[in-house]
Amino acid sequence: MIDFEEELKKFHPSLEVEQVEENVYKNKPKDMADLLDEMVKELKGGSRY
Repeated sequence: MIDFEEELKKFHPSLEVEQVEENVYKNKPKDMADLLDEMVKELKGGSRY
């Protein structure tokens, strides 16, 4: 039988997951409101940047 407490003690997240998490927090991905705002600006002839 599996001893879950013992297995949890052995667990270490992979470096890839930590790197992705760090990059996501650094880059502050756009949410839906940001994307809609950009689309409206483009439709009105404004600049994206």
